[in-house]
Amino acid sequence: MFNASDYLLQAAVDPVTAGRRAVTGPAGELTYAELAELVGHIAAGLRAWGVRAEERVMLLMADGPETAAAILAAMRLGAVPVPVSTMLTGPELAELLGDSRARVLLVSEEFTAAAESAVARVPGIRYVAVTGAAEGTEPAVPAGVRLRPFSELVEEGRRRGGELQDPYITSEDSAALWLYTSGTTGKPKGAMHRHANIRHVVESYARQVLGITSADRCLSVAKLFFAYGIGNSLFFPLAAGAETVLDPQRPTPQSVAERLTEYRPTLFFAVPTFYAAMLRSDVPREAFDSVRLAISAGEVLPADLCRRFADRFGVEILDGIGSTEALHIFLSNRPGLSRPGTTGTAVDGYELRVVDGEGRDCAAGEPGSLLVKGESIATGYWCRTSVTRQVFQGEWLHTGDTYVVDDDGYYTCLGRTGDMLKAGGIWVAPSEVEARLLQHPAVSMAAVVGLPDEDGIDKPVACTVLADGAQAGPQELIEFCRDGLAAFKRPREVLVVDELPTTASGKLRRHAVRELAAERLGHATE
Repeated sequence: MFNASDYLLQAAVDPVTAGRRAVTGPAGELTYAELAELVGHIAAGLRAWGVRAEERVMLLMADGPETAAAILAAMRLGAVPVPVSTMLTGPELAELLGDSRARVLLVSEEFTAAAESAVARVPGIRYVAVTGAAEGTEPAVPAGVRLRPFSELVEEGRRRGGELQDPYITSEDSAALWLYTSGTTGKPKGAMHRHANIRHVVESYARQVLGITSADRCLSVAKLFFAYGIGNSLFFPLAAGAETVLDPQRPTPQSVAERLTEYRPTLFFAVPTFYAAMLRSDVPREAFDSVRLAISAGEVLPADLCRRFADRFGVEILDGIGSTEALHIFLSNRPGLSRPGTTGTAVDGYELRVVDGEGRDCAAGEPGSLLVKGESIATGYWCRTSVTRQVFQGEWLHTGDTYVVDDDGYYTCLGRTGDMLKAGGIWVAPSEVEARLLQHPAVSMAAVVGLPDEDGIDKPVACTVLADGAQAGPQELIEFCRDGLAAFKRPREVLVVDELPTTASGKLRRHAVRELAAERLGHATE
């Protein structure tokens, strides 16, 4: 038997550590004993609502003590928590609810509009629990769906004697967590993780690279619905008996500077886009006085950005790469051994290969596709047989990244193997943005590519061809995308062009589109 919630709550059952603070932040704080008690109550409440082992429980929740406890409670019950992006629109959330077959949706009050829209579109939802909703602001739900305050779920468990009991009998291979990703293709897919996967990322990356101990305090810009964030803010600190700072607010350089100053974290996690934003802000150097290590993942960290951050704030950034499918970072620089511009070396517990188009290992200095093998790799994608077979091949996961490795074992990213790109560390499918642009009555053709900004970080840029006689400005089209997609997917620039470069057969030449956009933007900024 192995249950990840049991593994992560060991500090709660030890009299020496039970009184230590586990969770802190603007939304409240809990000791390890209090966290375990809340987990027990939520688990008992979910059981009373009919949630059974291996059923999915979806969470559209801001980071905070209740969210952390709900994730652990579902795992403890043998059910499968599915935290999803709080940036989703109603239709996007509905797609994931329908795909996951979840019957229970847990929602933070600020996201009730998206929840209301989604639940109206998807049959099968039985309970919606909302945290902190004021009277009159609860979402409208269809007949047959029971709307409850989250506090009632907790109280239901308390009435049923929901103290922290033995977890449901799960094994290392039992389903523990689903995380949705668009990392290899544009359509969201649920990556299915075992209970053992959670232990593996702790024992490999957290202990061996970060050297995390009970004296650490973690602050992550990436939220709990990210694979990166849930490791940073939940798995790593709890497994070490350390403390996590959970902030429900959308991060800005100013808000994060305030959290750094108030909570004094020792480990700080962000993505390159956010590190660049902090360099452009007036965050004082002393904000990072407590931080012993800063960690970057999600997208390539340019060497110059890494050096400028260290010069200004006096903190070393460890750049690494992970993926939703691998649960966390499997390739990373090490403290004191970083080489800016590279992604470092393989984390102990993982094997890496760089292969050519025929699957043969590339020589040092020869670019190829990056493959990874390790115990934290997902078992596959839910109900996506074809894509699962493409991405998960035997023990190896195809990351979709092009890499080169040198004679010292340091890996350097050369970009994506396919068309997918990232914005702020989050996958964006060009096809999804293009489809939205084509819904605008003025747009007849659209192509989206990634181009580096002033910090060397790729951002989505759209090239559009307007219909005959139609008119639409760049800002109008950007706002049109924002209205129909999660905000991070919007193109940062929209260019109106006479035609898009295509092959003789009419296929879009994305490389030529990228060159066209770069030329146009270069002229525009001179």
